[in-house]
Amino acid sequence: MSPDRDHSRMLRAVELAAAVRGTTSPNPWVGCVIVTAAGEEFEGATHPPGGPHAEAAALAAAAAAGADLHGATAYVTLEPCSHHGRTPPCADALVAAGVSRVVVGLADPDPDPQVAGQGLARLRDAGVEVEVGVAAAAVTEQLAPYLTHRRTGRPYVVLKLAASLDGRTAATDGTSRWITGEAARADAHRLRAESDAVLVGAGTVRADDPALTVRHGEGRDPLRVVLGKAPPEARVHPCLEMTGELGPILDDLGARGVLQLLIEGGATVAGAFHRAGLVDAYVLYLAPALFGGDDAPGLFSGAGAATMADVWRGRITRVTRVGDDIRVDLRPARST
Repeated sequence: MSPDRDHSRMLRAVELAAAVRGTTSPNPWVGCVIVTAAGEEFEGATHPPGGPHAEAAALAAAAAAGADLHGATAYVTLEPCSHHGRTPPCADALVAAGVSRVVVGLADPDPDPQVAGQGLARLRDAGVEVEVGVAAAAVTEQLAPYLTHRRTGRPYVVLKLAASLDGRTAATDGTSRWITGEAARADAHRLRAESDAVLVGAGTVRADDPALTVRHGEGRDPLRVVLGKAPPEARVHPCLEMTGELGPILDDLGARGVLQLLIEGGATVAGAFHRAGLVDAYVLYLAPALFGGDDAPGLFSGAGAATMADVWRGRITRVTRVGDDIRVDLRPARST
């Protein structure tokens, strides 16, 4: 199989994984494409917890079509599992089906040496040709929350911000709805649906009374987390109220199975996470609007950089037009 063909089919597996991004957590969202020796293609993606993994779903599609998988190649974004959990090992299922070659985007990141690499070893021991690292950059980006959680035990922290082009988030009278347009708000709700939890400060709850649900898109509502105490009548209930240092809070949420945490405000909370270096990704929505002065609040509250040498610098990874607004995806310079 040519390298270009391998790459394109792995990217198709990435697309399949993206389609189930909001349904598989805390399991990783994985895609699989199986190509038979005769050129037939069958696809699968991870089902919700307790359901088939991507490889099993693709194998089931092939079995339903009566396809002969002897000599087939399987493309899977993450190393096939080798252990019994709620589902049988995918590595064994691929071997039993007669697949002769498995192309993997990423090896299992599990820190336990009894897990990581064992699926690849199982395949190779059975005589299956294995290649690892095809489209690894795309898979790494897609699975960043899962990889972060496996490596640190903490969620992947996404800070979502919305502002005018002159960096203002509300008028001087406190009103802030709506700076961005409907398309940007729907996009933000998709980001919410991809997250296991969404966090705001108690001040934002008192000022804006957000519901923090997925209303302008498809997907499940995230766990709602409030730093501080939410008023009893607030729409955010039921929610998890937390206090204390941010690091232990992240440890707690990670232990609860939160792979991705979306920070939605306000400026005090945003500034605290930013200055602590706890943000893994920034998503900034910029509206074609100007407040035209220096009296409206900005994105962060609290002390900023004292000198140019202290200015935080990251890297822009993507700029997307969303309706009349612009979405800027930003990563810390340390991020890979």
